[in-house]
Amino acid sequence: MNYNEALDYIHSLGRFSHPVGLERIKLLLDKLNNPQNDFDAIHIAGTNGKGSVASMVAEAFKTAGFKTGLYISPYIIRFNERIQINGEYISDEDLAEMCDTVKAKNVDCTEFEFITAAAFTYFAKEKCDIVIAETGLGGRFDATNALANKKVSVITKIGIDHAAVLGDTIEKITAEKCGIIGNSTTVTSPYQTQQALKVIRRSTNKLVVPDIAQLKVLKSDITGNSFIYKGREYETRLIGEHQIENALCAIEALENSGYNLPYNIIYKGIKNAFIPARLENVSSKRDVLVDGAHNPDAADRLARFIGEYKGSVGAIVGVMKDKDYDYILKRVLPLCKDAVAVKCADMPRALSAKELAKEVSKYCSCKVATNFDEAVNIAAEFDTDIIIAFGSLYLAANIREKLKEKFK
Repeated sequence: MNYNEALDYIHSLGRFSHPVGLERIKLLLDKLNNPQNDFDAIHIAGTNGKGSVASMVAEAFKTAGFKTGLYISPYIIRFNERIQINGEYISDEDLAEMCDTVKAKNVDCTEFEFITAAAFTYFAKEKCDIVIAETGLGGRFDATNALANKKVSVITKIGIDHAAVLGDTIEKITAEKCGIIGNSTTVTSPYQTQQALKVIRRSTNKLVVPDIAQLKVLKSDITGNSFIYKGREYETRLIGEHQIENALCAIEALENSGYNLPYNIIYKGIKNAFIPARLENVSSKRDVLVDGAHNPDAADRLARFIGEYKGSVGAIVGVMKDKDYDYILKRVLPLCKDAVAVKCADMPRALSAKELAKEVSKYCSCKVATNFDEAVNIAAEFDTDIIIAFGSLYLAANIREKLKEKFK
């Protein structure tokens, strides 16, 4: 297969084409000579913050000189983003080769199982020292749970998302996420609700929760964060005070990984970490942010950022029908002056622009765009201090480059 054929084949497999379970991924990996046994791993689950924590941890190991694999889901820029070594995306040629290798094993599986097997095969082939892996959905039956040599498991902030699959309570969702813990010697997690922490504590003998009493926030603004934790200063280029929470989780994961990474390495990893579409400022001309906020907890974090921003806000909004968009809109849009509603093109699950505009208009002035280009042009005319595109990772992925071009 060439690259395009490989992508077409992967997408043809379907996200939920088989019942949940680990039997297929274990069979597939066994036929591939169990590549997951060839490297150490740090495994990350949670509702929000997984990508940010994974990026920080991977950046630190890369800075320390380890050949570091990073497996994330979903992607924003292009599919290859999901599989990285030392910050470099897998090449089109290598992705096609890995897909040929996995397909040849002739195991009927889902899209995520297939690409997980391809990623682990690639990391083993390239002799990675350690792999930072983010779950796709849940944890207990997630394909990444086939990882063997887990140094640390991380459970990031738990909220309600994918309720139809994971459960409709914090306790049920947390139990699913804790399925990744397995034989991990240590689990790190940020401060959670009491319901979530109770479930996590039951799932491990060693839980490390950041000590908030030893945190002093120095700065949190449009340029990032700086803070002191346990007497040492850190910075993030990732925007939003919630990234401090993610950073603390990453710091504890790194310090409890058994690798004895020094402070200066951890500092650089936290400072240099980058992940697109997480309150990402895509313009040097004015404040134009793209955020993938698409569930209640992420909406709370975005609302907190906007509430602390000193200026008026214009929004570009696109949402999926199967998400709790009522809460997202109610939480964020009263803080906005103007908005434009747009449908996420080619997504059957997307709410139409007209339906969305009707809901948005309950909270602020709203216009309707027929496509992403029109949405960007309308937003460019807003008389606001900042523009924020939010509501869906699909919106973020499609509008990010258009905003960068418009406001370059």
